[in-house]
Amino acid sequence: MDIELKLTQGVAPGEEEIILNRIKAYNVATFGQTDRREIAVPLYDDDGRLIGGLVGYTGRGWLYTSLLYVPEELRGRGLAARMLEMAEAEARARGCIGAYIDTMNPQALRLYRKQGYTEIGSLKDLAGGHSVTWLEKRFSS
Repeated sequence: MDIELKLTQGVAPGEEEIILNRIKAYNVATFGQTDRREIAVPLYDDDGRLIGGLVGYTGRGWLYTSLLYVPEELRGRGLAARMLEMAEAEARARGCIGAYIDTMNPQALRLYRKQGYTEIGSLKDLAGGHSVTWLEKRFSS
């Protein structure tokens, strides 16, 4: 089979899902079935509108927090720390041994360190002089 590669600005609707499904099938065949379960701590205003929160999942013994956002006017009240603690408590209940997260935000980095996360890697020299940092937190037995 002669394969022609072509660089594009993206793929057609549905094509990314095809690639993702093939990766998932490969991973299950290679590493076994995942126990991935979604986890969220939504943050609502007084009118019931979603204004922030935590989104992630547990899987293969770890909690991954993919999104964590607190609106500017609510920062400094400990909401992010409380959301992390809630997600971590649920992760422990699900049998997880730890949690991981990544950030480009220096304020968030300080918060995660304060919450017991330690750096496991970083990518420096992103545009604008920024960097992204990955952190982990091992749960004590």
